[in-house]
Amino acid sequence: MTTENGAAEHILVSQEDGIMTIEFNRPDKKNALTHTMYNTMIDALEQAEAESTVRALCFRGAGTCFTSGNDLKDFLANPPSDEQSPVMRFLHTLIDLKKPIVAVVQGPAIGIGTTMLLHCDIVLATPNAAFQTPFTKLALCPEAGSSFLLPRVVGMTRALSMLLTSQNIDANTAVQWGLVTELIPSILLDTTVQERLAALAALPPEAVRVAKALIRDPLRDATHDAVEQEAVQFMQRLTSDEAAEAMQAFLEKRTPDFSRFG
Repeated sequence: MTTENGAAEHILVSQEDGIMTIEFNRPDKKNALTHTMYNTMIDALEQAEAESTVRALCFRGAGTCFTSGNDLKDFLANPPSDEQSPVMRFLHTLIDLKKPIVAVVQGPAIGIGTTMLLHCDIVLATPNAAFQTPFTKLALCPEAGSSFLLPRVVGMTRALSMLLTSQNIDANTAVQWGLVTELIPSILLDTTVQERLAALAALPPEAVRVAKALIRDPLRDATHDAVEQEAVQFMQRLTSDEAAEAMQAFLEKRTPDFSRFG
């Protein structure tokens, strides 16, 4: 079944055989995320946690892109001003989710499209997947707890490279670094994902939740703290002169000029 909730045309929520799938559905906008889409996803996550029939969750994107990150125009019109902002509530809900989370990545995963994967327990990707955290490029800073979690996943020097230089990494590199669990040929993706999800849903659910908790819980409080600390810096960066130049250049499709900043 498909649950229509809020921005149903942009977030498709379906449930079948114990798996709730949350699909980003703005392929014409490279699945860029809006505050309304975050609200819809929060509702879905809360529903999944409450319903015993849901054994696991799966994020994926429609078309040829996982997600290009936050919709810049929507983001600037609705910046995350406090902990009740949709993106902040989404992240904290994601961190606290007790059930296993699977992500299926085809094509680009940019910004939060990459950092949200740090909160997923299994990441399946196709060979054409690509991962980028372009925060400094936009005169911003890391978000979604990535300053805390990414060094623990890929190592300190690799995390610094990704977060400081906005380095784009390909699917093979992402597997080698530990950001992606498994690469799946595009032609086999749907069949293989269905097999992996069915196998996960068939496991004893409480045992799976306990295993996840033992791994995730020691990092949970620190991850919440990182999200909040990043948000403070992020909001300051968002109103900076550097960010104004970066955003204007992005909208004008030109190269930003940071030469006047010291």
